[in-house]
Amino acid sequence: METGMNVLHDSGIQATRWLQQHFQGSQDWFLFISFAADLRNAFFVLFPIWFHVSESVGIRLIWVAVIGDWLNLVFKWILFGERPYWWVHETNYYSNTSAPEIQQFPLTCETGPGSPSGHAMGAAGVYYVMVTAILSAAAGKKQSRTLKYWVLWTLLWTGFWAVQVCVCLSRVFIAAHFPHQVIAGVISGMAVAKTFQHIHCIYHASLRRYLGITFFLFSFALGFYLLLRALGVDLLWTLEKARRWCDRPEWVHMDTTPFASLLRNLGILFGLGLALNSHMYLESCRGKQGQHLPFRLGCAATSLLILHLFDAFKPPSHMQLLFYILSFCKSAAVPLATVGLIPYCVSQLLATQDKKGV
Repeated sequence: METGMNVLHDSGIQATRWLQQHFQGSQDWFLFISFAADLRNAFFVLFPIWFHVSESVGIRLIWVAVIGDWLNLVFKWILFGERPYWWVHETNYYSNTSAPEIQQFPLTCETGPGSPSGHAMGAAGVYYVMVTAILSAAAGKKQSRTLKYWVLWTLLWTGFWAVQVCVCLSRVFIAAHFPHQVIAGVISGMAVAKTFQHIHCIYHASLRRYLGITFFLFSFALGFYLLLRALGVDLLWTLEKARRWCDRPEWVHMDTTPFASLLRNLGILFGLGLALNSHMYLESCRGKQGQHLPFRLGCAATSLLILHLFDAFKPPSHMQLLFYILSFCKSAAVPLATVGLIPYCVSQLLATQDKKGV
C-alpha cells in the first residue's frame, strides 16, 4: 500500500515539476485561478448575484458549497492526504537519489490534509449548480430541447470542464495538491451538487431546521475530532508540517486550518437561516418591490459593493479562539446582509422616494 502511494505521489511530483518548468510564464494565471476558485468568492460574489436573480439557485448554491466543504473536511480527516510541498521533503522514496525541486507560491502552504482537493470540490459543485440552473431556465417549464438549447448546453458544459481543468492544473502547478486529489475533488463536488438537485426542503427550511443542522454539523465534526484524538490520532498533524516545510512563514495562513473552514461554512449557513426567516427579508424580497427586476439588480450591485468592503476586515490570527469566533460572525453577516439587511434598506429608500414623488 505504501509503495503504491509513493509511486502515485512521485508521479504527482513529476507532474508539478513538468508544469512549473514548461508553464513558468503562466504563474500569475494559475495563482489567479486558485484565488478565484476559493469558496470565499462563491459566498462574497456568486451568491449575491444568483440570490437576487433566482432565490432558489442562490439558496442551493450555499447549501452545496457548505455541505460539500463540510464533507471535504471529514474526508480529509479520514484519508490523511499528503501535500506535495511537504511530502517531497519527508518521504524516503528518494533516499537513493536527490529529491525533485518544486517551487512554492503564496497560495501553496495550506494547512489541512490534501485529499480530496477543497478548491476542486468547491468549484465543481458551485459551477455545476450554475450550469444546471441556466439550462433549466433555458428549457422552460415544458423542458423543451430545441437546437438553441443544445448549442447552449454544449457551450456551458464545455465552459464547465474548461474551468475544472484550469482549477486542477492550478492546484497541481502550485504544489498544493497531487493530481489524484483534484480529480477526487471534482467527482465529489459534482456528486454533492447532483444530490441537492433532488432535495427541495432546503427552499422552505425554518430557522429551527437551520439551527439544528448547523449544530449537528459542528457537533459531528468536533465529536469526530475528539474521538480520534482520544484514540491517539492528531487531526491537526498537517499544521506542523506546513509550518516546517513552507518556504516563508507568512504564507501559512490561519484561515486554511480545518476548524477555520468549518466555522466559516457554519457561519454562512447560520446567517442564511436567520436572513430567510427575518422580517427584513419578508418585507423586502417577498414584498411587492421584490418582484421588480430593477430592485433585484440594485440589491445585487449594492451587496457586491458592501461585501467587497466588508471582506477587507481580517480577524486577528494571533489569538485562535478570537479568530474562530470572529470568522464565524463575519461569515454569518454575509447572507444576513445580502438577503435581509441590504434589500430592506433598498426597499425603504425606494418607498421613501415614491412617497416624495406623490
